[in-house]
Amino acid sequence: MALDLERFTEELKSEVRNYLNPKFSDDELKEFIEETMDRRLGGAYMSIEDRINVADTVFSSIRGLGMLDSILKDDSITEVMINGKDNIFIEKSGRLFRVDQSFGSDKELTDVIQKIVGDAGREVNESNPICDTRLKDGSRVNVVLPPISLCGPTVTIRKFSKEPMTMEKLIAFGSLTPEIAKKLELLVKAKYNIFISGGTGSGKTTFLNALSNYIPKDERIITIEDSAELQIVGVENLVSLETRTENASGAGEISIRDLIKASLRMRPERIIVGEVRGAEALDMLQAMNTGHDGSISTGHANSTQDMISRLETMVLQGAEGLPLEAIRQQIASAVDIIIHLSRLRDKSRKTMEITEIINENGDIRFNPLYRFVEDEQQSTLNKVVGSLQRTENKMENTLKLRLAGIEEDI
Repeated sequence: MALDLERFTEELKSEVRNYLNPKFSDDELKEFIEETMDRRLGGAYMSIEDRINVADTVFSSIRGLGMLDSILKDDSITEVMINGKDNIFIEKSGRLFRVDQSFGSDKELTDVIQKIVGDAGREVNESNPICDTRLKDGSRVNVVLPPISLCGPTVTIRKFSKEPMTMEKLIAFGSLTPEIAKKLELLVKAKYNIFISGGTGSGKTTFLNALSNYIPKDERIITIEDSAELQIVGVENLVSLETRTENASGAGEISIRDLIKASLRMRPERIIVGEVRGAEALDMLQAMNTGHDGSISTGHANSTQDMISRLETMVLQGAEGLPLEAIRQQIASAVDIIIHLSRLRDKSRKTMEITEIINENGDIRFNPLYRFVEDEQQSTLNKVVGSLQRTENKMENTLKLRLAGIEEDI
C-alpha cells in the first residue's frame, strides 16, 4: 500500500510539535524530526527526495514560515497574496498566478502570522487586527485578521530584493535611457526636492531606491519608512528610522510625522521619506522649505497634477484651518521635480513624465521636461512600445544647478 505523503507529513508535524523540547537548537530539532520520521515509518520505504521534502516541511512549520518558505525562496516571485488558508496568489513578471498549495488550517496560517509579527516586535490580534511589518530579509508585510477580513487571515508580502536597485537595472528594464538617468543624477546632486508619484505597483519604492544611490556618499542621510525597505549602499552617515504601531493598550505609536519631526533635530543633509500619505506631508514640505534641500519622497497618484492635488489634501489633514492658497505656496516653494511612474496595460513599469514645478507668485505651474511617447506603429494591445522623450520646454529653475557648480542644462 502506497504511503499517503500528505497525511504522513501532517501526522509527523503533530507528533513533533507535541514532544519536541522548546530549547532544541535547529540542528537538534532536525535530528529529532529524522528520528521521529524513522519511528513512524517503521521500515516502510520512502525515497530520499521525499524524506528531504517531508523533513524540510516539518522543520519550516516549526521554525520557519511553513509552506511560505519555499515560495519566498523563489527569487522570480515579487509579491505573495494570501486570502485565507486556501487562496494563495503570487506575482511573477508583473502577472498574477494562483498557487496550487494551501495551509492545513486557519490555525496554521495564524501561527505563521504571529511568528512574522512577533519576530518584528509587533502585535496583531482581534482588538488590533491590522498590522504593517516586515520579514527578517526586509520584505514588507501587511496583515489583516478576522473579523475585519471576511475571507480569513489575509497576508500581503512585497518581497525584498536581495540586490539593491540601481539606475543601470532600470535602464536595462527599459524604464528610462542612460541620458535621462544622467540628468536625474545631476538633479539629485544639485539637491532638487523630488517627488516620485505613481499608482500601486508602479515601482515607486524601486525607483526611489535607485535614485537615492546618486546622493553623494559623504552626506548625512535620514530615511523614514513604515517598513524599512530602502537599500542605500556606500553611505556611512546613514540613519534609518521605522514607524511603530500602537500596542494592545493603545500606546506606543510612532508615526511618520513623529519621525520627520525627530529627524530635523538630527542634523540631516537629506531626508528621504519612503511614502507620504497623510498629515506628515505638511512636515515634509516644511522640512524642504527650511534648508533641507535634496529631500526625496514618494506618493500615490494617477498623474503629476493629481500628485499636487493629493499633497494639498494631505496637508489639510495636518492643518485643517490652513487656507488653500497658503498650502499651494508651501508646495510650490518646496517641490522642484515630480517623476511620474505608471504600470501599463502589458504590466510593464515605465517612467511617464518628469515635470518641473514652477512657483509663480505662490501659484503652481507645471513645466513638463520629459514625456513618455508611445509608438503607435509598433505597440499592440499586449505590448507597449515607446520612449521617454524631451519636450521643447526649457528648464526654468536652474539656480540649484549653478550653485552646485553644474553648467550642464537638463
